[in-house]
Amino acid sequence: MSKIRVIPCLDFYEGRVIKGINFVDFKDAGDPVEIAEAYSKAGADELVFLDISATNDERDTRSDMVRKIAEKITIPFALGGGIKSVSDIEIILKAGADKVGINSAAVKNPDLIREAAVKFGSQRIVAAIDAKQNGNSENWTVCINGGKKDTGMDAISWAAEVQKLGAGEILLTSVDKDGTKEGYDIGLTKAIAERVSIPVIASGGAGKKEHFYEVITEGQADAVLAASLFHFKELEIMDLKNYLLKCGLDLYR
Repeated sequence: MSKIRVIPCLDFYEGRVIKGINFVDFKDAGDPVEIAEAYSKAGADELVFLDISATNDERDTRSDMVRKIAEKITIPFALGGGIKSVSDIEIILKAGADKVGINSAAVKNPDLIREAAVKFGSQRIVAAIDAKQNGNSENWTVCINGGKKDTGMDAISWAAEVQKLGAGEILLTSVDKDGTKEGYDIGLTKAIAERVSIPVIASGGAGKKEHFYEVITEGQADAVLAASLFHFKELEIMDLKNYLLKCGLDLYR
């Protein structure tokens, strides 16, 4: 297992960071550039920005925001949401992002991952997978369009496929657990981590420090991502990292 990373996630809509529950019921959480700078100083290892309002006419605004963030922080960050082409990826990377997350577009056109990995390098391509449990079974299906559309695709098989296509890591979000603070989906995370050899970032459901430890040790996650816990100061990043260190985990920094 690689050194564990702690990654705040910032969902943004029309230039503001927001947070929801199960991909709905959003609340304003602040300015993305200011929050990014604060997280960089607070000890975050990386940041993930997800544009949930991405449309073609917002590309210039989004690129401007990426440039401002890159000027303010010293840690890597990824941007996802509305990425539909190699050209979109190039714009975001040139603006200053270190990585780009691809979800819906990759499901519709898997070759996008391969083309992007060849042109920009696998380390810059993050396959974002939103997965929903199929009833009470140990099966999960892939959702797209911000978690709203269930494709019926098997999430574990898709994870193996994105690795084969060239993705450098997987950002795995449980649609069922998102924003609930009930804990990560350990079964989902473990099933995918055991299927692939690239890093898996666990997302969706963090509510207390123990949840992070569980998804790393039981779910075999390589990185842990959370949003509302950090945004609303319910848990400080360094408090979490100190806890994980005391638990004997090997952290990124």
